[in-house]
Amino acid sequence: MQYVLVVALAVIYPLVHIFNGIAFKFAEITPHIGLIYLPAFLRLLNVLILKPRDGTLATLLGGVLLMHHFNDSTVVGLLNVVCSAGGPLVAIYLFKLHHKRNVKLTSLRDLTVLTLIYALANALLHHLMWSQLDPSQLSAPDQVLWMTLGDIFGALIGAYMLKMSVRWYKTRRINID
Repeated sequence: MQYVLVVALAVIYPLVHIFNGIAFKFAEITPHIGLIYLPAFLRLLNVLILKPRDGTLATLLGGVLLMHHFNDSTVVGLLNVVCSAGGPLVAIYLFKLHHKRNVKLTSLRDLTVLTLIYALANALLHHLMWSQLDPSQLSAPDQVLWMTLGDIFGALIGAYMLKMSVRWYKTRRINID
């Protein structure tokens, strides 16, 4: 069952990315940076729901499926995928290191803190890689900030949607019983 979820989330990831590009085209700064990036939430959700190993695998597979969407070289494309999958791992590790416990999925505070750590880690990983291998991706000095904000907004929107979905499900289940 776990691997079915890995494959399902891997397929959903590029679909959400493409939807995000259409729905939030007005907020796109570069092909890799938007002020609202919903797949940021999926990256976090993958490692929270599937645990780090399988969640990272889902993001990696989804990223590989998405690589054809960009005009990056194969090496830069693969490293973009690795950075995208690495951000949530860094965030979970730092959260556990600081709080000495796992993230509570029903805690908006935990999800918010994790999102902030993740967004900064993701932007820094990508920009470090781009500065070394593909400086053409670096269009402005403030784009780290924009990428961070886009991941924050996208992940928080996703987290609040998850929280509302869980609440809706619980309410619906109580009304059915």
